[in-house]
Amino acid sequence: MVKRFFLFFFLLTMLIAIFMSVYLYKIDNKNTILLGTSLPLTGINKELGKEVIEGANTYFSHVNAKGGINGKYINLIFYDDKYEPQNTLININTLINKDKVFSLFSFVGTPTTKKVLPIIIDKNIPFVAAYTGASFLRDTNFDNIVNFRNSYAQEIEGIINFLYKTKQITKFAIFYQNDDYGEEGYISTIEALKKRDLTLISEGTYKRNTLSIRHALHEIKSTKPEAIIIIGAYKPSARFIKKARECCFRDVIFAPISFVNANALINELNGDGENILFSQTVPSYDDDSLKVAKEYLHLLSFYYPKSKPSYASFESFLAAKVVVNALKNIKGPLTYKSFLSNLKNIPADVLGEIPIKYQHTQLLNTTYLSSYNNGKFESIKMVK
Repeated sequence: MVKRFFLFFFLLTMLIAIFMSVYLYKIDNKNTILLGTSLPLTGINKELGKEVIEGANTYFSHVNAKGGINGKYINLIFYDDKYEPQNTLININTLINKDKVFSLFSFVGTPTTKKVLPIIIDKNIPFVAAYTGASFLRDTNFDNIVNFRNSYAQEIEGIINFLYKTKQITKFAIFYQNDDYGEEGYISTIEALKKRDLTLISEGTYKRNTLSIRHALHEIKSTKPEAIIIIGAYKPSARFIKKARECCFRDVIFAPISFVNANALINELNGDGENILFSQTVPSYDDDSLKVAKEYLHLLSFYYPKSKPSYASFESFLAAKVVVNALKNIKGPLTYKSFLSNLKNIPADVLGEIPIKYQHTQLLNTTYLSSYNNGKFESIKMVK
């Protein structure tokens, strides 16, 4: 009898718990717009993931504090994938099937995103502002994908064009991650050089999520390049630059693309930005002429007072601002179609002085070059 009572009590408790969880989820779902992301929060690329979360949540927190969007609050759910594609696969299934997110937002990485692309296409869920310039996300047949940043091909074209025209550099080498991300950069570099009747004089690779750069340095150093394009993560890239400077390359220009993470790279190099040309998809947050940069610095210091500003968190802040604008301007029910339509028809002045227009499947289409001097990133005028 006692056993039956406890069995009955247990089953009743379970039913109540299930009912309450479903009920609470429905209530929460009515008042919350759920976004979800997978990105590195541990491992050698953790700073990038951390900065992306901080930038986005800075703006989302600001919006929520003012009452949200038509009474709905934005909740960004995030999971750590350690920059490993198999983990990203697990995370996206959790976000879609368990968390029931409305949109995927700011996934970080080329190999990680490529792993889950079939699911993104099959589910037709909005996939917005991935932190990668990969070409496979810029297929016009994928209506549910809206990129925020410009492509790696555009970044590398900007780097090589600047070095070729202003520095008369013709001897290029490349240091890159041996995976889909590195291959994207490698192919884009080959194509940019080909336009100028140039070829790579050497190349070196390293394995993702390692610091094994010795072989790459050995492959490059004997060819005496004038500039080295860097397609990697910040820790191995910083290690490569340190070792290259020590052995043989004091006068070579190192040119990392945006994913390398300029702020984390400079920290790893103890503030030594000598002969480094940085490429970014957004202007400097130190630019006093940009109202949106001032807004970012003010809100970041309020919501994350212990965090330093960075290009990655500034870009994520801007992407969040664009997402909020698209959500606010929806007339009628919140649907995938209405959200994506508003993103693709975003007002040109949403980011103030920063040009924004949906074309080539992306909202930003400008490359920004900078150097690091006296503790600040200084913009470099692009050449055409």
